[in-house]
Amino acid sequence: MVLLELFWSFCKIGFTSFGGLSMVPLINHEMLSHGWMTLSEVSDIVAIAEMTPGPLGLNCATFAGTRVAGFLGAISASLGVLSPTFLICAVAAAAFEKFRDSSFMQKVMSGVRPICLGLILAVLCSLSMTNYAAASGGVSLPALFIGAAALVALLKFKVSIPVVIAFSALLGLVLIR
Repeated sequence: MVLLELFWSFCKIGFTSFGGLSMVPLINHEMLSHGWMTLSEVSDIVAIAEMTPGPLGLNCATFAGTRVAGFLGAISASLGVLSPTFLICAVAAAAFEKFRDSSFMQKVMSGVRPICLGLILAVLCSLSMTNYAAASGGVSLPALFIGAAALVALLKFKVSIPVVIAFSALLGLVLIR
């Protein structure tokens, strides 16, 4: 029964929040109202979820589910928080498939593509300013070297992404500390 309650609690959270920190009050309410955790434990789980790579809501669901009902609780809570997103994407995909050949959809997609490209380029520029800036205000040559080496490894030598990430981290520790 607790697995179903976890699923439903996190499903409600997924449907009624917009991800990220907006989920925290809802998670807090669900955990406290069911008596699954104390305020201090919820705070700890949110802190751990923030430090862990990945979406905050999914991380919180996984950690809270584990705390409440072990491995199966983690799966139940994670599926609950992911269900709304999956449902919305499935409905959008079905609608897209139905209207795929309409002239209106073709016009919409011809406008969406450049917007997406612009957003990706904006993020690339923003991250480049952060990742390649030196503390002195100039450009970090070791960071540029690591970025270029990673790009060459990925594009020319077809090295897998996890290997490139590990190699880049090692170079960062050695060259930048």
